[in-house]
Parts: sequence; structure tokens; C-alpha cells
Amino acid sequence: MALLVRTWNVFHGNASPPERRSFLKEIVQLATEDDPDVLCLQELPVWALGHLDDWSGMRSFGAVAARPLLGSAELGRVITQLHHGLFRSAVAGQANAILLGPRLRPLGTDSIVLNPRGFRRLQGRKLELEPRIRLAWANERRVCHAVRCLTDERPLTVANLHDSSVPDWRVPDSELLRAAVFAESFAEPGETLVLAGDFNVIRERSETMEQLTSPAWGFSRPISGIDQILVRSASSGHAKRWPDERRRRAGRLLSDHAPVEVTIE
Repeated sequence: MALLVRTWNVFHGNASPPERRSFLKEIVQLATEDDPDVLCLQELPVWALGHLDDWSGMRSFGAVAARPLLGSAELGRVITQLHHGLFRSAVAGQANAILLGPRLRPLGTDSIVLNPRGFRRLQGRKLELEPRIRLAWANERRVCHAVRCLTDERPLTVANLHDSSVPDWRVPDSELLRAAVFAESFAEPGETLVLAGDFNVIRERSETMEQLTSPAWGFSRPISGIDQILVRSASSGHAKRWPDERRRRAGRLLSDHAPVEVTIE
């Protein structure tokens, strides 16, 4: 049974360039209209986690990364609604989600913080990061979360991450390795493992992606850009990025990222 896996950084529901109103519902419905089996989303406002099942017709599993500034997801939604292009995640917080289609039965879920203080301190010394980089790294909490599920033929673990965006490629690269170790430890030995999301590091600069695609780890090859889907212990086609026209609606480009997808055989 072939599985269609898709990932999309939805830019808090904004268009590119950002506009006053949100297009998040339209984005989610576009991403699910052809019934993918797995959809990984990044840069969701926290309030949206309660709407994903209804919008998509899929079963969603969310993970809050940055909590709403004022403590209330609903209040964050109301304030952001004044001008989505201006506020974005400033008060609404930020979350990720994994959505599963009806052919997949969830078995369990877990998550890990990618940039806790102790990890930042250790990597800051190891990489000899400048103070401005360390400060930028501490600015926003990032997470990787995973869901184990069962198809008719095999178990599958999907891990979804959104690495930190700072002006030093080594920072998100270190988070990517942390996410991969977590995902591998959460998955059962030998089962298909998917590592997807916004890595915020390109393959040409990533030591971690070079490691992950080596025989020791066995993941599929990455594509160009920062949005990736890597697959292990299963045959998969080449990951593909949507052309801009596929995410253009009423003359506007939805999100500042394009979805990436792969078919697992």
C-alpha cells in the first residue's frame, strides 16, 4: 500500500506577501483535498490546533512550541485577527501538527524540545557561538514531535520538526541531529521512519543530513531547500516540491513555503 506523505510550513496562515486576513483554513483544506495519508504542518498558531480535524477530515496530533504571549490561545487569535500580516505569531504562539488519514491507526505520540537551555549551553560552547547567536537561539522554543501508527501492512513512525531560524547554519543542524536521535528512539527497531518538516538548513551546509543519509542511518537523500522529508526502512520516490501555481488561489500565493511530498511504497 503506497502512502502519500506531505509537509508544509504554513506561515501562520499568511499569504506571500502577508495580508491583513488569514488564509489558514484554505491552506489546510488545499493541503488535504487530495487525501494524503500523512500531513506534517509547521508554524501554526496555537489556537488552530482545535480546528484541524474539522478543516481537514483527518485526525490531528499537535505540539505547542511557543506558547501564546498572553497565555490564552483564543485571546491570541482575537488580537492577531486585527492584522495577520502584522502580528503573525507575536501573540498567538506557534505549534506543529501531524495529521493522519483514515488508513492509519495511531499507536502513540511523544515530543521533545529541540533547544532547551542545557542543550543550548552545551552546543554554544562546542560551536563557539557568538553572544548574538546564542541570544537569537533562546528567543523561541522549538519542538519535534512524533506519532507511531499502523497501516494494514506495517507500522510507521512520523516525526515532525521545525528547527530554529538563526544566522548560523550549525544551530538548526545540531537540532536536526537531536530530532533524529529522538525519532529513532521513539520508533520500534526496523520500522519505517519518516523525518519531515522545516529543517532551516540546506543539504549543502548540513553535516547532519550527510550523516543521516549515510549507511549508518540509512535515510533517503534530501532535496534542495530547507523543507524536507527523509524516509528510512522503506522504498520511496524522490521528494517533490509543489510548483507555485499549485498553491496560488485567487491570485495570491499561500504561505512563503511550498509543500513537499513523497510517496512511500
